[in-house]
Amino acid sequence: MNLRQRIILFAVVPLIMALGAIAAAVWHQAALLAQQQRSSIESAYLSSKEAELRHYVTLATRSIEAIYNSGRQDTAARDEAKRILAKLDYGDDGYFFVYDMDGTNLVHPRQPELVGRNLWELRDIEGTPTIQRLLSRARHGGGIERYLWEKPSTHKVVPKLGYVVSLPRWGWMMGTGIYLDDVDAAVNKVDVQISRNIRNTMLWISAIAVAGVLLIALSAVVFNFTEYRVADAKLKVLAQRVVHSQEQERARLSRDLHDGISQWLVSIKLQVESGIAKLAAAPAQAESARRSFDNAARQLNDVLGEVRRISHDLRPALLDDLGLAAALEHLTREFSNHAHLPVEFIEEGDFEKLSEARKTVLFRIAQEALTNIKRHARASRVNLRLVGTSEKIQMFISDDGCGFDLARIAESPKRGIGLRNMQERIDAVGGTLQLSSSADGTGLIATVPHG
Repeated sequence: MNLRQRIILFAVVPLIMALGAIAAAVWHQAALLAQQQRSSIESAYLSSKEAELRHYVTLATRSIEAIYNSGRQDTAARDEAKRILAKLDYGDDGYFFVYDMDGTNLVHPRQPELVGRNLWELRDIEGTPTIQRLLSRARHGGGIERYLWEKPSTHKVVPKLGYVVSLPRWGWMMGTGIYLDDVDAAVNKVDVQISRNIRNTMLWISAIAVAGVLLIALSAVVFNFTEYRVADAKLKVLAQRVVHSQEQERARLSRDLHDGISQWLVSIKLQVESGIAKLAAAPAQAESARRSFDNAARQLNDVLGEVRRISHDLRPALLDDLGLAAALEHLTREFSNHAHLPVEFIEEGDFEKLSEARKTVLFRIAQEALTNIKRHARASRVNLRLVGTSEKIQMFISDDGCGFDLARIAESPKRGIGLRNMQERIDAVGGTLQLSSSADGTGLIATVPHG
């Protein structure tokens, strides 16, 4: 491959790779944005529908309130309430239904063939007991329930959002619902528009890539062949100079190693050997030197231990290698050894998917809490428990010390720095920190989302 081809290749390949990476990043971010937008629209739509359903049920309840609160239990009163509810509707597919607590339908304006039938065992196409779930929701105070039901205007089974309440004196469940196929249609329109925008963006990126490649190729043709030959000759000369410079640098390094470091090492070796010979000739000096060497060795061990401790405090390798639980276990064990204070550590759950930032925050909070206990609590025992669920990670730290006044610490500008640091750390990762303290001891609960 000649120089010209190499120049073209080295210009085109990075451009294509860069544009490909940009296209992948744009597509990925657009897909994430589309999913977030879809979720936001769907959530907002459903929230508005839920509020609308509550309003409808409230209106229906008020429409029969006078009859229901009259205390009448006779059939005429109930029939009158059924008649009122059967006439209430909204939109093309909005109606109210009534069931007794055994699952028998009492009111259904859109499907009158269901009135009088016991639908307790009715299940949808997914095998879910629809009426049983609605009745269960009503018995537990009422509320929203999502299920599948036939839409009267289309006679198709679609998702439905229902809201039910109980009328306990009559043993009734009353409710209404809104079909959600309109939600799906609205969200699908958003998906189509976003997909079209992503496709257009990819086309623009592809067009830019093609234009860039063509421009580079055109520029390569424009270059004069003679100039390439001159450039090639210059490159050869430059390459020869580089090789010559490398050889000169290697020779210099060789001289430095031989004449400098090598001679220093020989000098140190001779001095050590001379010192050993002198110590061997004078026993009294040898004993004194040995004690000095022993003290120096002990001090070196202390320094190494301190270096290891500082390194661990800065960021323990266990936190990266084995995870949060192992790092906390090591921290409690080291704290117990140095503070001579027993610490019980318990872990429950899975912490593998926790982000590095949240692992570090929990570890730092544990460090700060144990340091405060050692300095101020006068405790005889400490408990540290780490609990992980699919949604959150919680760390519980408690002691049986003397406690402190939370309000006084919070108001003092010179005290409570450690507590403020813990609060700022937990806030930075979207977590919460709870503190409680009394004469019986202090408790701390740090909670972060799992992820």
